[in-house]
Amino acid sequence: MLEAAKWRQVSWRKGTKGRLAARFAAVRVRIADGAPQRIGSAGAQHMPGEEAWLVGEHRSNGERKCYLSNLPAGTPVKDLAGAIKARWICEQAHQQLKEELGLDHFEGRSWTGLHRHALMTMMAYAYLQSRRIAQAGRKKKSPWPAAATHTASSAPSHS
Repeated sequence: MLEAAKWRQVSWRKGTKGRLAARFAAVRVRIADGAPQRIGSAGAQHMPGEEAWLVGEHRSNGERKCYLSNLPAGTPVKDLAGAIKARWICEQAHQQLKEELGLDHFEGRSWTGLHRHALMTMMAYAYLQSRRIAQAGRKKKSPWPAAATHTASSAPSHS
């Protein structure tokens, strides 16, 4: 279905080695994920369901990928590519949460405990990311003053 589609070069963000770009094409398709129906001797077949985007990507190294997206029908190809490529950042963050901060070490037995554990690891991740950005010298200007830091000798004592 994508071979006959119009392919265009799309750049979705600037990377460390320049603009990231690939060729993309997108067509609207109807996915066969509707209610199952028994059709003759073929057994249960899924009827057509909702419309979605079938997005193809041709990378510069010759690799080809296909994706499904439920974004609205009028979405431009550039926005489809951007949404697809944003997934990599989410996957990297999730991997760091598991490997570096212990998101996968929860051994509790309640949703409340799991949510608290996830919240604490996400807070630790946000703090570490802010420190990494500050150390790299790319700290964004904030309208609020930076929080004051206290050394152990100047910290208030609690008796």
